[in-house]
Amino acid sequence: MSEQNKQTVVSFIEAFSRGDVEAAKACLAPDALTIAKGFGKLSGPRPYELIVATTGAFKELIPTGLRPSFKSVTAEGDRVVVEFEGDATLVNGERYCNQYCMVFTLEDGRIKLVHEYYCTILADEKIGPLLAGVEAQRAAIAPPNP
Repeated sequence: MSEQNKQTVVSFIEAFSRGDVEAAKACLAPDALTIAKGFGKLSGPRPYELIVATTGAFKELIPTGLRPSFKSVTAEGDRVVVEFEGDATLVNGERYCNQYCMVFTLEDGRIKLVHEYYCTILADEKIGPLLAGVEAQRAAIAPPNP
């Protein structure tokens, strides 16, 4: 089971990094939750719907994909820990390279919980403004609530 869980997690990271919503959803439990550790603006919990939305936004924000370089993938039972580095070019042409350690808990072969550790300062500085721009653009074209 550990090898299958490792493959599910690696598949999720690769799908997320290239903005492939359908492939990412196939790896997630319907009540999946990620928690970005730290104190930055992008820290905090993300329920399933926000995980999926963020995956879709990454396709727009990081057209090169995150291009993960896996350093280690360790599994024990339903827990998988992955260390990787991303090396991407953002939509605005800036380079975005961050280091990650993610602790996944799986249930029935699907990702249930993720604790994400990465440089939140860098993410806030580089990704935050781009996400804010996407959210503002979507709000501008969304129909008003009655």
